[in-house]
Amino acid sequence: MNNNSLRKVRESLMISKAELSRKANISPVTITRIEQGKQCRMETKRKVVLALGYKISDKNKIFGD
Repeated sequence: MNNNSLRKVRESLMISKAELSRKANISPVTITRIEQGKQCRMETKRKVVLALGYKISDKNKIFGD
């Protein structure tokens, strides 16, 4: 299982799953899976990080791996 803080970061920025999924161009189901700790592709992580307004170099703040 993947340990990440996506939900915490998303909620601190007051962004809904639907809004994040639109910004990242991925499905809300994928956001849910990531928040549950399931694996995702590197490209998906990149989309999420950028959609949250972070730099790629800050990915460890969200995904910690």
